[in-house]
Amino acid sequence: MITAEKVAFFVFAIPLVLTAAGVLWARSPVYAAMNLVAAFFFLAGIYVLLSAHLIAFMQILVYAGAVMVLFLFVIMLLSLGEARIGTEPKKAMQYLGVLGAVALASVLVSAIARVSDGGMRTVENTFGTVKAVGNVLFTEFLLPFEATSLLLLVAIVGAVVVAKERI
Repeated sequence: MITAEKVAFFVFAIPLVLTAAGVLWARSPVYAAMNLVAAFFFLAGIYVLLSAHLIAFMQILVYAGAVMVLFLFVIMLLSLGEARIGTEPKKAMQYLGVLGAVALASVLVSAIARVSDGGMRTVENTFGTVKAVGNVLFTEFLLPFEATSLLLLVAIVGAVVVAKERI
């Protein structure tokens, strides 16, 4: 039975997969970054379908906005506009990366297989609301939140120091 939710899911999911593949196959870092922006927007649409409006909003605001501006700034700062990817021989780290991906996939498959109730969970009506997220963020996770803000401040100061030498 085809429902509107299924149609909307595929309207967001198919372009999400295509733009994610575009990130991997793009020859130019700028095109890869623009594909990533599009993937972030399609992922936000899927969050809306899951009734996670706060996460969808933050996905657009933080990732598609701030993080991608930072990525494009670094690409332009390093002049990677037309970098070409050549064919290099396989290295040991590439083989370890494939091995790590296979290990991660096996752990995920075993974890999903162990779920006894079919993966369905009941949540509170306030789950995911701004009030609930703010309450958890500023009580249980206050120290990691402040540490992240300090880390971002250090990264901004470092980027300004690196860029100042070139200007």
